[in-house]
Amino acid sequence: MDYAAFANLSARLAGGLTDKLKVKKGDRVAFLGENCPEMLLLLFACARLGAIFLPINWRLANPEIIYILRNSGTNHLIHDLKRSSAAASASSSISGLCCICIDGLENTFPQFFDIINKQPSPENPSIVPEDPVLLVYTSGTTGKPKGALLTQSALSWNAINSANMHDLNQHDRVLTAIPMFHVGGLNVLTLPALRVGATVILHRGFDPTTVLYTIKRKKITLTVLVPSQMQSLVTHTSWAKSDLKSLRMVTTGSTMVPVPLIKIWHRRKVPVVQVYGTTETSPIAAYLHSRQALQHIGSVGLTARHCELRIVDADGHRAPENTPGEIQIRGPNVMHEYWNDPIATANAFDGKWFRTGDIAKSDASGFLTIIGRQNDLIISGGENIYPAELEQLLESHPKVSEAAVIAQQDEIWGAVPVAFVVCKDPTLTPSQIMKIFDGKIARFKRPKAILFLDSLPRNTMGKIQKSALKDLAPYNY
Repeated sequence: MDYAAFANLSARLAGGLTDKLKVKKGDRVAFLGENCPEMLLLLFACARLGAIFLPINWRLANPEIIYILRNSGTNHLIHDLKRSSAAASASSSISGLCCICIDGLENTFPQFFDIINKQPSPENPSIVPEDPVLLVYTSGTTGKPKGALLTQSALSWNAINSANMHDLNQHDRVLTAIPMFHVGGLNVLTLPALRVGATVILHRGFDPTTVLYTIKRKKITLTVLVPSQMQSLVTHTSWAKSDLKSLRMVTTGSTMVPVPLIKIWHRRKVPVVQVYGTTETSPIAAYLHSRQALQHIGSVGLTARHCELRIVDADGHRAPENTPGEIQIRGPNVMHEYWNDPIATANAFDGKWFRTGDIAKSDASGFLTIIGRQNDLIISGGENIYPAELEQLLESHPKVSEAAVIAQQDEIWGAVPVAFVVCKDPTLTPSQIMKIFDGKIARFKRPKAILFLDSLPRNTMGKIQKSALKDLAPYNY
């Protein structure tokens, strides 16, 4: 689809949303389905109307989907054929919810293309950059998910930051294979690519064979991959012979990125650049450039060009260089509010500074290294232990694939670290792994126990679900 056809179709869809579904400025329109062009058309149609686009994680259970629809006050749900059952469940639970299927084979609900007008709707002069356009619900690891409300201006400034990060231009060919119901899939490269006139290739989901084939066949220059996807590609049987020459860089983030994994890509002459941010920051807040990738492995780079970032201590003062503290972000890319939650919104800000809850340190040149989450911090006998420090050491072991460290309650110390490890060698023992810490960290930081798993539980963006690990941790050692 070329840009003229895309613009015409999104404008006609906007007209249909208004005329046939009575969608007006400020209304929420939800989408439940895999990556597809209709998803982007719907976002641009909502932007034209001043409506709010709500992408929903299709991997959620029906009660979670219903909660988001109710919490957001959504009256219209667009879905793909695979999500018809979930849509039916939502429709029966929420009075007045209108469900529309984008696939032509579905007969239960009205069809997506039936609501598209023959003529484009006129532009609405009342729409301004400060109008909200995107509502994305966070993962809710500490309770019910919260909806981060982003404005048209925030998405625009985020796209400008991305263009600077990636040196984006109209000749780039961007592959999107991670879900666009997350800001990582939608906003790190996809929307920024459309802003500069690049080509976007959409995959409904991630398949390593298809990704490697597409990189070669479509001469992909840029893509975003979470670490688990990067690992899946390097262990693929076709990895060694895959043609990656077109790739200018691979962007990654969302979670801690193992340095050994980055080096594997670097050996294939593909720079790996980390990006840092949150749903609430659209997400781009810090990043590496490709020219910095080799010299700053493990860092998430410098503050994005069009926002501000500071690291503060527990008292709210700026932390000295190389001293851990909380990342706070201020700028036009930061969310407007948490939907319908003024208390959570107030708690999330220090003035205009958004409190990320992420712990990092900055060197003399301003390069950031993420240490972990505030909630992950382990206080053992009055000493602070950052799980990421232990995880990075564990993953440096040649026979360890990945690791996660959590806090376990302890009667003497209050809390102690416990490590979960995925090994390449099934004969590896806890005592052998423990040797990796010799002479590198203080003894009080060492894990109290090392437990073996076949794999670590992760969400759709590759983040390790440490809450699930807590149920596996022993109470006695």
